Amino acid sequence: MSERNVTEERVLEALRQVVDPDLRQDVVSLGMIRDLQVEQGEVSFRFVLTTPACPVRDQLEEQARRAVEAIPGVRRVRLRMDASVPKGKTVPDRRPVEGVRNIVAVTSGKGGVGKSTLAVNIACALAVRGARVGLLDADIYGPNIPVMLGLRENPTAQDGRIVPLEAFGLKVMSMGFLTDEDTPLIWRGPLLHNVVQQFLYQVRWGELDYLVADLPPGTGDVQLTMVQSVPLAGGLVVTTPQDVALADARKAIMMFRQVEVPVLGVVENMSYFVCPHCSRRSDIFSHGGGKRVAERYEVPFLGEIPLEVAVREGGDLGRPIVLEQPESEAAKAFLAVSERLAAGLSTANLRAGGTVALETE
Repeated sequence: MSERNVTEERVLEALRQVVDPDLRQDVVSLGMIRDLQVEQGEVSFRFVLTTPACPVRDQLEEQARRAVEAIPGVRRVRLRMDASVPKGKTVPDRRPVEGVRNIVAVTSGKGGVGKSTLAVNIACALAVRGARVGLLDADIYGPNIPVMLGLRENPTAQDGRIVPLEAFGLKVMSMGFLTDEDTPLIWRGPLLHNVVQQFLYQVRWGELDYLVADLPPGTGDVQLTMVQSVPLAGGLVVTTPQDVALADARKAIMMFRQVEVPVLGVVENMSYFVCPHCSRRSDIFSHGGGKRVAERYEVPFLGEIPLEVAVREGGDLGRPIVLEQPESEAAKAFLAVSERLAAGLSTANLRAGGTVALETE
């Protein structure tokens, strides 16, 4: 067949063989194929994913390229992978944050389970993949994010709004920037409500695909302010495997459900330890509890994070492990969790919106 018989219609028909595994529809119907051009047997187009952290990005790219190359008369395929993150749905009586497409609340039923470590590394993992990411340290009583990112400056103001600090491609805001590290905050509900409102609406976040909000442990005033103020895209629950943590993780899941916030998934942190000397695995805090809780409440289980010394060292030194040691087992686990989180969020947003067509840029 000659090059003249290669048309846009034939290319689109071939690309309909490529199916998104989560949405279970072909990529042409989903509006993922953009800027298609066909000229003398050369085909060029942009393949727009729903998130730059798509876990099947390489698989979809290969399938699309093979489908087009199989058309008789095609001499060359120029394919550019891109991403456009869908917006979270609007919620009545909840004011969105200007420029922010999705707000993800990271929480735990109890303290000491590594919630802030997870929030930092997931945010960095999303940024590494090319997403525009902000990190809001809403753990007002224990703001650890500045230390974990090595930030020691004070934010400035511009036109009456706070300019967030930046680190590793993230825009960051924390109470830790505004108070002395040795000064405890003894605040009641109204003050907590006001500061959370300021961090949401009086910070120049700019255009973000994801704003990751690190909430305090438990189900107190800060959590209620967040869920009642903004349309959260969903909540991520962090736990460790032992029973005492799992009991509180169940309460966190039920809190989100009572306020009609989707639970994006459960992550089991400190899931196991592999000795660096003998390579023997030890389930120090038991194992598998996070997955069992996810199955019981029918929410996604996003993965297990191993207990590694390098994770703690990275947090203390302000160098997150996903950036400092990307080939480590813990870093790969954080990356996998971020991919599953982003993919599940995009799928939920598209389905909740009643259409799977992506926004036109």
